[in-house]
Amino acid sequence: MRQRINAFEKGQGALKAMYGLGIYLAKSSIEQPLLNLIYFRVSQINGCAYCLDMHSKDLRAKGETEQRLHVLNAWREASFYTGRERAALAWAEAVTSIKEGNVPDEIYREAINQFPKKN
Repeated sequence: MRQRINAFEKGQGALKAMYGLGIYLAKSSIEQPLLNLIYFRVSQINGCAYCLDMHSKDLRAKGETEQRLHVLNAWREASFYTGRERAALAWAEAVTSIKEGNVPDEIYREAINQFPKKN
């Protein structure tokens, strides 16, 4: 397949915004292993091979199991993701694949339960 656009060359503004979001999230109360799991799941949805490779390496380096990585695409049916992980994954999927202009109320409520606002 022929490369159509060099995102690193032409998309500097978008990449800068993404890195800024990453810096913000790294300072948040969400633990880094969970952030990496979210990044990996979003990369699965977006189909970004570069990102999947990078995030899978980050996760493995921090002790994530192969089983959880291989089954992540079907996390709803797997018993080995915590309630907090499930809420984060549902939120990330809903935001990444937003179609109706908002995240469904049940996903929002579960996210708020698992990730209460900090003062």
